[in-house]
Amino acid sequence: MNKKEWIKAVIKETNQPEALVVSILEAGLEEIYQSMKREEKVTLQNFGTFYIDVRRSGTVFKFNPSQKWKALFGWASSYRGEL
Repeated sequence: MNKKEWIKAVIKETNQPEALVVSILEAGLEEIYQSMKREEKVTLQNFGTFYIDVRRSGTVFKFNPSQKWKALFGWASSYRGEL
């Protein structure tokens, strides 16, 4: 799924005008970007956590998926809800 497809899916799911959806998604992505730039951890419930791992060899961008996502892909997970 690319960004345009994501926007169309959110429009379909929410029945909101395209301009509003684009504005909200862009603002959300910008907030994540700014947080990462400040080396802050970003946690989105039921999705996962983005964070920066600073090492001697350089800075590494990391993503730790939520337990629900881990369960979806058959990775070790404590999630017991519906997938």
